[in-house]
Amino acid sequence: MLIIPAIDLQNGQAVRLIQGDYGKKTVYNPDPVKVARNFEEMGAKYLHVVDLDGAKDGNTANLDMIRAIRAAIKIPIQLGGGIRNAETVSLYLDEIGINRVILGTIAVSKPDFVKQMLATHGAEKIVVGVDVRAGTVATAGWLTDSRVAYLDFIEDLKSYGVKYLVVTDITRDGTLTSPNWDMYKKIDGINVVVSGGVAEEDHLLKARKYYAVIVGKAFYEGKVDLKKCFLKM
Repeated sequence: MLIIPAIDLQNGQAVRLIQGDYGKKTVYNPDPVKVARNFEEMGAKYLHVVDLDGAKDGNTANLDMIRAIRAAIKIPIQLGGGIRNAETVSLYLDEIGINRVILGTIAVSKPDFVKQMLATHGAEKIVVGVDVRAGTVATAGWLTDSRVAYLDFIEDLKSYGVKYLVVTDITRDGTLTSPNWDMYKKIDGINVVVSGGVAEEDHLLKARKYYAVIVGKAFYEGKVDLKKCFLKM
């Protein structure tokens, strides 16, 4: 299992939201490059980066900062937020050197686009974010309810050849409560990245049955010693 630390970008800063609410933001560090280097030095094997401005507006708002993070570290990066056309996918994968991109909103509205990106770039480079609120998939930076049942959506993605999912219970994200284990139990046959609600080391241990787990606020708030966890797991 991979433990993947997270950097969420807004206005070029490392921040965290609560339950995806852009009005409930905490700025943890004005220098995300420094944060990325710190994660690598602690022993992280992968980094999760989200462009929150891009996710909301469908653009590459934090492009310069993403370039800077990529240039500063050697470990692989998976990136999400606002990736809604082939040009942006190619920009991140081919030009900047991001290792995996996460498709969210576009995967719900245009499933053929997912198939196209899988065919063009391969299943190892394309991840789909499944952001769940009350059993359905949310889009546009978690601001819109697609009314698509998350399990039906996942079955479709599996049929397309998707290998990796980042599955988030929005109501748990940033709350330091617990991941929604009941939600994850219903998913099989695909590599699942657990996201949202991690609050303690025991949650990382429980996530071992899955491909990976993302740690954000629990690290920034001092609840999880990532350096120790990287060595143990």
